[in-house]
Amino acid sequence: MAALRIAVTIIYVIMCIALTVIVLMQEGKSAGLTGSISGVADTYWGKNKGRSMEGALEKGTKYLAIGFILISILLNLNW
Repeated sequence: MAALRIAVTIIYVIMCIALTVIVLMQEGKSAGLTGSISGVADTYWGKNKGRSMEGALEKGTKYLAIGFILISILLNLNW
């Protein structure tokens, strides 16, 4: 049982580092006053955000955050 806990802890640490890196790679959400006037959402990149690198980073963040929460709960159980 101790070996399983060590393995899950190592996966947890790797997941924490990956989540930190992915969050830091993302762009800021505030476009400021210029973005609201020019209509950033009407651009090509605004319409196809799900297929871009930014969309992939957002999906990765979502899945890593879910995994982070689940492994946190798993590690806090007394097994």
